[in-house]
Amino acid sequence: MPLHPARLRYWKIHWCWQRLMPLCIGLVVSSIAFAPRGIAQQAETQNSVVAVVNADPITRKQLAKATIDRYGKEVLDNMINRHLIMQECTKQGISVTKEEVSAEIRRLADKFGLTLESYLQLLQEERDISPNQYSREVIWPMLALRRLVANQVQVTDQEFNQAFIAQHGEAVKCRLIMVADRNKAETLRQRATAKPETFGQLAKEESEDETSASVGGLIPPIRRYSGDSRLEEAAFALKNLEISPVLALGDQWIVIQAVRRIPAHTPPPQAMPVIREQINDRIRDQKVRSAASELFARLQQESRVVNVLGNPELAQQYPGAAAVINDQQITIAHVGEECIKRHGIEVLETEIHRKLLTQALRSERRQITDADLEAEVADAAISYGYLKPDGSADVEAWMTSLLSDGSITRDVYLADAVWPSVALRKLVAEKVQLTETDLQRGFESAYGPRVEVLAIVLSDQRSAQKIWEMARDNPTEQFFGQLAEQYSVEPVSSSNQGKVPPIRKHSGQPAIEREAFSLKPGQLSGIISTGGKYIVLHCQGLTEPIVKDPAAVREELIRDLSETKTDQAMVDKFDELKKAADIDNFLEIPKVATAP
Repeated sequence: MPLHPARLRYWKIHWCWQRLMPLCIGLVVSSIAFAPRGIAQQAETQNSVVAVVNADPITRKQLAKATIDRYGKEVLDNMINRHLIMQECTKQGISVTKEEVSAEIRRLADKFGLTLESYLQLLQEERDISPNQYSREVIWPMLALRRLVANQVQVTDQEFNQAFIAQHGEAVKCRLIMVADRNKAETLRQRATAKPETFGQLAKEESEDETSASVGGLIPPIRRYSGDSRLEEAAFALKNLEISPVLALGDQWIVIQAVRRIPAHTPPPQAMPVIREQINDRIRDQKVRSAASELFARLQQESRVVNVLGNPELAQQYPGAAAVINDQQITIAHVGEECIKRHGIEVLETEIHRKLLTQALRSERRQITDADLEAEVADAAISYGYLKPDGSADVEAWMTSLLSDGSITRDVYLADAVWPSVALRKLVAEKVQLTETDLQRGFESAYGPRVEVLAIVLSDQRSAQKIWEMARDNPTEQFFGQLAEQYSVEPVSSSNQGKVPPIRKHSGQPAIEREAFSLKPGQLSGIISTGGKYIVLHCQGLTEPIVKDPAAVREELIRDLSETKTDQAMVDKFDELKKAADIDNFLEIPKVATAP
């Protein structure tokens, strides 16, 4: 049975918590403190109940393990990087306060012309990053790195002047011909030199750079200090319509023609402070990225980092540790808390739903075996074409493909996608039955005649009435198609002069089906109101069924309809369990400590 994309999409919808945590405007930043809390406090936190499902509790310790299983490696890598930065800050006597973090976020919001609230909301919606996470994992490290490499990222007058010229200085508008073969480039240059006015046509016909070829070889203006200095020198050495020698650009060969000079632009004096700040910020950011990469490489090379998480042998050597950095431990408990801060709400919802299914299985005295899970995985492999020569499932190839990008582990795949699917299948298996009526309706839908129509879709009844009267007064297909092209608000019918896919029976659109199948070729339908839209149809006739004997496709119908009914029964069962459940969700994401 397919698990992707439909089944997994279903589980993503039903198993992922919708992030309802309000945006926290009072931003704070982690101190990345690694001193362990008292034993009693740790035990109290780990054993605290984060949710109760039908009187069955889920503890914070259980949630921490579940979040580590899914996100531990990613979160630990981030923690190690921040820890390396913190150690270096401590070594150099550098600190970053929460006030500095808040000020930087406000500065960035202002830079983009947004209020602080709008900026944070945009980050939450577009990048799925909470305010606390943004301050802790993005802004604090950035500010700390700036301090650590401050002596390497000063913007010199020369750098500013070059960047200013690149942005506001003189430019050369050019055409370009690019080819992979040097001899061809030389030949094209000779042809262009003989007739410079044909350069654009040559570029369109011969250049292998499709983007510029489509506009006659035109490329963005070439400015000084913006990229390849050889290209810039060649462009600025040309007079209008003059053609350059053949130049090497990577593994390609190019010829450029100067079209015209674009004079330098001198901004008004009052704009210079803002321009200077923007240019300096851009240069500083580029230098920070470069210096930070070198710093990280040095810190990682000089530091003693032992990544314990997921390594049983190292776990025995370093009990309770997720990583050891220069003899300082990051505990598994600390990683668990960090995972909960970032992913706890989502994962807790998953664990709540797992509880519901476990309780339902226990109530009906049903069990899930390894064989059940293996069969589900094999069905997924077959449905996605992972087959051995004998036609059986190539499970190994399927799993290799599924896990290749490292974003999910086998255990998580089995727990979050396969196990829930098997659980629900067991809960509904005896309730899914096919009747002869189901088979008849399924055959009519899949193999029966369909109505070929032209359609016009309108957004309001008044427009629909007007268009219907126009179509009635001139009942030809050609005129109907013109009306569809001009007035239909639905893209397919509008772009294809009303032509839409044939209408079949039992498609889930009863109003449209009834009207379509009542029409004869050439007839105009009434105005069909459905889904907030108003539809007018012009009938072109019925299609001829390819399969006329239901017995010929009975086995295929049984398989497909059973699958469809099972899927729907699983959705209904899961919704029923949620509706009937008594669930209390107590999870509170703890606030992060302020910076020292």
